Amino acid sequence: MARIIYSLIIVMAFSINAMAQTFTLQGKVTDRDNNPIELASVTVPSQNRLVMTNLKGEYSMEVQSADSVVVRFSMVGYKAKTRVLRNPKGKQTLLIQLFDDNTLQELQVVETVRQTGTTQQLDIKDIQNAPSASGNAVEDLIQSQAGVSTHSELSSQYNVRGGSFDENSLYINSVEVYRPFLVRSGQQEGLSAINPDMVEKILFSSGGFEAKYGDKMSSVLDITYKKPKDFEASISASLLGATAYMGFSTKKLSWINGVRYKTNRYLLGTLETKGEYNPNFLDYQTYLSYQPNKRWTFDIIGNINENHYNFKPEDRETKFGTMENVKSFKVYFDGQEKDLFRTYFGSVGITRHINDNTKISLIGSAFYTKESERYDIQGQYWLTQTETSENLGVGTYMDHTRNYLEANVQSLKLMFNTKIKKHSIEAGLTYKKEHIKENSREYEMRDSAGYSVPHTGNDLYMIYSLNAKNKLNANRFEGYIQDTWKFSSWGEHTFFTLNYGLRFSRWSFNGESILSPRVSLGIIPAFNHDVTFRIATGMYYQAPFFKELRDTTTINHITYATLNDKIKSQRSIHFIGGVDYRFRVKDLPYKFTAEIYYKALSNLVPYSVNNVKVVYYGENRCSGHSMGIDLKLYGQFVPGTDSWLSLSVMDTKMNLNGKSVPMPTDQRYAVNLFFTDYFPHTDRWKMSLKLAYADGLPFGAPHRELETNSFRAPAYKRVDIGMSYRALKNDDRHLKSIFKNIWLGIDGLNLLGINNVNSYYWITDVTSQQYAVPNYLTGRQINGRVLFEF
Repeated sequence: MARIIYSLIIVMAFSINAMAQTFTLQGKVTDRDNNPIELASVTVPSQNRLVMTNLKGEYSMEVQSADSVVVRFSMVGYKAKTRVLRNPKGKQTLLIQLFDDNTLQELQVVETVRQTGTTQQLDIKDIQNAPSASGNAVEDLIQSQAGVSTHSELSSQYNVRGGSFDENSLYINSVEVYRPFLVRSGQQEGLSAINPDMVEKILFSSGGFEAKYGDKMSSVLDITYKKPKDFEASISASLLGATAYMGFSTKKLSWINGVRYKTNRYLLGTLETKGEYNPNFLDYQTYLSYQPNKRWTFDIIGNINENHYNFKPEDRETKFGTMENVKSFKVYFDGQEKDLFRTYFGSVGITRHINDNTKISLIGSAFYTKESERYDIQGQYWLTQTETSENLGVGTYMDHTRNYLEANVQSLKLMFNTKIKKHSIEAGLTYKKEHIKENSREYEMRDSAGYSVPHTGNDLYMIYSLNAKNKLNANRFEGYIQDTWKFSSWGEHTFFTLNYGLRFSRWSFNGESILSPRVSLGIIPAFNHDVTFRIATGMYYQAPFFKELRDTTTINHITYATLNDKIKSQRSIHFIGGVDYRFRVKDLPYKFTAEIYYKALSNLVPYSVNNVKVVYYGENRCSGHSMGIDLKLYGQFVPGTDSWLSLSVMDTKMNLNGKSVPMPTDQRYAVNLFFTDYFPHTDRWKMSLKLAYADGLPFGAPHRELETNSFRAPAYKRVDIGMSYRALKNDDRHLKSIFKNIWLGIDGLNLLGINNVNSYYWITDVTSQQYAVPNYLTGRQINGRVLFEF
């Protein structure tokens, strides 16, 4: 009995001692203005203990006592703080104030920002010094994301979850920006509307986005230009172009300027069509922000973009088919092509800061584009079976185009933002005035073995002829209101972010009014703060603008394009579910993201895609769906560098004329890898690897109904690699030099020399036998570059 009592005393003593070894750590984390910082991390590294502050900035956790306990407080965008407690007991209260991290732009913090909505934040620095054939770094970054696809390294355009190029909206500093209308090939594309040197923040959503974003069905890309804290500048040059950037600031004013020049003549020399390529693309942008006091802010953005594409083809030889069945297509050309795309864009914004939480903005903007596409190209061709030298087809074709377009869009936008406790409310009204004038004439003549195709024996017809002379004058009124409500429950350890809103639009051209409700919910559960769940749904419309309106009628083998004022907006209902999981491997951060989606499509306007030219039917004729799953693993595969791997699987269908067919953008699978690494024991040598493997798109013979598309192009496969050497590292200004960094680089574009197919040229003989001749993209090429940062 005495032995039992003794044992109980020992157990109680150990229990009391164990209780004495723990203490309660509690407190609050605020910013410099004493505002609570929510979701800040409070960690005890030696004990692997982590809690996050609630919406009031408060925290509490049980911690094992020791001679010294190190506690770390951190939040993205703030300088971390560390506190050491000596022999802590009972309750310990720490009130911590975090200050802004002014060196944040030098750190790789992207995607450590917790994503609770459907919009993710990306960082342009992830692909700094990465190899690029297009020279448009932001679009290159978007094209490597899950759910996004492209099939041309020459183009900055992209498809998102089965949508067309035209279903993606672009905003720069809250103003919607438009792209040229007449571009039909990646060779013609110049510099995009985004200057990557001027970008501070990139927000991208592949579906389920907020009500503040306009009437597009697939995605939104929201760009914010930066306001530098000090003087900064850079100059870069390569075999594909050059850039210059300069920015500075004072207490009241910040001003940045960027100039870009691009010529892809060197790259186009690897195409199978040989000739004299003379493309020249020039872009200038400026952003000025003036804040005379804390109540007023004035912003001005200006952009001049001029793209010239001149081409005199000489000859082409393409071999295609299988190992046992090889065909050769030989062409000799006469003629030339001259294209011009001139764009002006500007905006002026005035913001009145009512108080620290409320502001009203008035933004006026104007977009003007003048485009011309002119070519007369004649080709004499021979199609031969190489094994037997049999002549399968011989003839002449001639393409003629005179396309002219002018567009002018003016808008006035009033915005209201306020924060009330746990709510962030935003509303906006926009009035747009649209004027577009088109004058187009196209025809294509084919002569096969001395007979004009199509051959009737009596009449002479072109295989294709189009006339279009249209004017559009319309007004568009848009409005939205949304609220982001952040709240917590279950002991204030489960966090919710609820975004809900309503969007309204009316267009005078067709008299249509549309209403678009949208809602999303993000949940950080109490059982694991490294997990985030997201669900979203909403009704999204693709409001017709110009391309979708062009309805065609064929009379006596001549097609006439007119504007259909009966057309309605295409509609897509999004259902999205996603999860993020953050974890560490060997103390390196990673994030795994998975999203499933289903889009119910109705009132669709069918379209065909040739290269990057989208041609619409001009009327609402079908319905359909798009569904799939997107997976992405992002993290530091190598310490100090960011890399990611994405996988997308998708299925699209549309019901057209009683037949279910895949949509023209039906890319069933895609894999993208972006990997960066440094040479061992040095940060001067950096390697960037880009890999893309994507399913080919369905296609069929031109000038036929989409339901006859019975072919699928080969998969798009491409590997680009870039090597960069930091010749000068002077970030901390330890050297007396005007340079901050000097980078030298060399890129291997299309490293494996794979012949990717972008489109097809169709040969028709006098017996109506058709042959699809592939148009291959660029081959293997080396690019050298240099970057000076001041």
